[in-house]
Amino acid sequence: MNIHEYQAKQVLKKYGVPVPDGGVAYTAAEAEKVASGMGGDVFVVKSQIHAGGRGKGTFKEDEGKGKGGVRICKSVAEVKEAAADMIGKTLVTHQTGPAGKEVKRIYVEEGCAIERELYLSMLIDRVSCRVTIMASTEGGMNIEEVASETPEKILLQSIDPATGIQGFHCRKIAFALGLKGGQIKSCAKLLGSLYEAFTATDASLLEINPLVVTKDGDVIPLDAKMNFDSNAMYRQPDIHELRDEDEEDAMELEASKHDLNYIKLDGTIGCMVNGAGLAMSTMDIIQLRGGTPANFLDVGGGATAERVTTAFKIILSDPNVEGILVNIFGGIMRCDVIAEGVVAAVKEVSLGVPLVVRLEGTNVELGKKIMADSGLPIISADDLGDAATKIVAAVKEAA
Repeated sequence: MNIHEYQAKQVLKKYGVPVPDGGVAYTAAEAEKVASGMGGDVFVVKSQIHAGGRGKGTFKEDEGKGKGGVRICKSVAEVKEAAADMIGKTLVTHQTGPAGKEVKRIYVEEGCAIERELYLSMLIDRVSCRVTIMASTEGGMNIEEVASETPEKILLQSIDPATGIQGFHCRKIAFALGLKGGQIKSCAKLLGSLYEAFTATDASLLEINPLVVTKDGDVIPLDAKMNFDSNAMYRQPDIHELRDEDEEDAMELEASKHDLNYIKLDGTIGCMVNGAGLAMSTMDIIQLRGGTPANFLDVGGGATAERVTTAFKIILSDPNVEGILVNIFGGIMRCDVIAEGVVAAVKEVSLGVPLVVRLEGTNVELGKKIMADSGLPIISADDLGDAATKIVAAVKEAA
C-alpha cells in the first residue's frame, strides 16, 4: 500500500523525525491559507500523486511546455498561483506513463536553505530477510542511475532484527555520506527515528530523496515516500486509513475486494491462474508463443465458482483483452470447481473473445467433462505449451 508524501511526513513526525512544516491543500484558496499561516518568504508547492519524478514531470494540459509538479515560490501569492495551475491537471512523469495522474491535492511546505543533497532509503532485503539501509552522496538523482553508473557511491547496511539499529551503523552511514561534527549526531538521531518508524508501521519501503544538510548543519528529509506491507494492514488501522483509492487502478482495486491478486499489463491475452509462480510461467510462455499478456491474475488456492466469475468480469473489463487463457493446477483447488466457475462465468458475461482452458490435477477429467457438456465455445488444452499456442492462434484468427 502506498501513501502520499504529506502523509508519510505525518507518520514520520509521530516518531520524532524532523520534517519541515507544511500543510495539504485541495484548492488554491486553501494553499494560500496554509502558506499565510506558515510565515517565511520561501515556499515549495508539491503535487501529490503516487509517482516519483514529479519535479521533472510535465502537465498534459500544457503539452509538455509548462512548469513541473514541484515549484519554489517566493510569496503567498505565488503559492496560490502555483496551486491553481496544478490542481485538476494531469501530471505525467517517468513513473506514471503517458496517461499521467490527475493532481487532486498539493502540499505546501516551508523553504529550506540547502547545503548538500543526499539519498537515504530503508527496504526489506528478501535475500537476507533484514531491513537494509541504502545511502548515497548522490541525492536528488534516480538511484537506478547511480547504481548503474557509479555503484561505488552506494552504501548498503543490513540491520540484524535481534539488535535493531546500533550506533556503529549510524556512524558508518554518516561517514559514508561525508558528514562531519554535529551533522553526524543529527544523522544518528534521524536514523534511529526512521528505523523505529519503519519497523513499527510494517513498512516495506521508506525512501528519502533528497535527504538534505541545511546551512545550519541539520540533517532532515526534504521528501518522503513510504510503502507498506498490505498483508499487515489488519494490525495497522491508522496506516490503512491513509489509503487513497483514487490513486489506484480501478480493476486492481475491485480485485482486491474479492481477494484476487490482479495487476493490469499492456497486452491482449487475459490470464487467470492459481499461484503466482504458475501465473509468471503462463505470462512467459504466452510471450514466447508470440502473444502479449494483458494481466497477472492469481485466483489463489481456495477459489470458488463465484470468485472465478468475478475474475472473468475483471479481466473482461479491460477493453484491450482479445482472448483469455485459464491455466489451473488443481491441488488444493479441484478442477471440477474451476470448470463450474468457468461455465457459469461464460454464461453470465456473454463471452465474446476466444477462451482456452488448461486444467490439470484433482478431478481433472470431471472438470473437462463439465466444460465439454456445457455446449459453450471453450477450447480445451492438454498442457501449458498447447494452451499458449491455441490462445495466440485463436486471437490472431479472431482479429
